Amino acid sequence: MSAIKIRLEMAEIDAVQRYADSLNVKLEDVAYAALNRLMLTARDPEVQNDIRETSKWRHDNLPLWSDSAASVHAYEGKHDAEPEHSKYI
Repeated sequence: MSAIKIRLEMAEIDAVQRYADSLNVKLEDVAYAALNRLMLTARDPEVQNDIRETSKWRHDNLPLWSDSAASVHAYEGKHDAEPEHSKYI
């Protein structure tokens, strides 16, 4: 059997684990059910657009369903005049 790995922030995995616990199933069962529902609607242009948009923002943001109420966002904690460092230097 092949495997798909998904990397989640702790705020994301905690929320999914709590949901799985509430259903008395494994975290993997929630992930599989989510993928199953997605694939059943994958031809819908709105679903395709959502996948593209999520891919763009997920590197810098946590989803609304995560335990992110106390998280620090990319723009927080920086002084307005603080220069950005290039990742290429």
